[in-house]
Amino acid sequence: MKLIAIAVVASNRVIGDGHDQPFKFREDFARFKRVTMGHPLIMGRRTHDIIGLLPGRPSIVITRHPELVHFPADEDGRPRGHAVSSVDEALEVASRLDDVVYVIGGGQVFQQFWSRLDELDMTEVPAAAEGDVLLPEIDPAVWVEVSRNRREEFDFVHYRRRQEQA
Repeated sequence: MKLIAIAVVASNRVIGDGHDQPFKFREDFARFKRVTMGHPLIMGRRTHDIIGLLPGRPSIVITRHPELVHFPADEDGRPRGHAVSSVDEALEVASRLDDVVYVIGGGQVFQQFWSRLDELDMTEVPAAAEGDVLLPEIDPAVWVEVSRNRREEFDFVHYRRRQEQA
């Protein structure tokens, strides 16, 4: 299974303030939808509370209280999401759903998955942002940049874990 983190990140590593992300770009939202469509999304409860269920992508929500998270059923009667209490449980559920899985935040979830990620799919904004939710450092000793697609206000940047770090 390939595990990929995807996020919009400011130059000071800020990804949010606990309620929202600092930057919103139409092109980034469209790309996020296109890239993640059909693949499971792993997130924390607060991220789930903010964005809800995204069509075409099963949600796996990590929370201390999975019994409090409820999901509507799809047309086949199956729940559209899964609430779990640990990283290992999230990975077990994800492995049954697809061979490509996206971790979408928030900060604590990124921190918990950081050493297990295979790739990073970042929208990097060359400006600092207000907020206290940070993406872990992208250490060049661990991550190699494999592509950068420059835009006017941001870059789409893809990283892979260095082989010796796997």
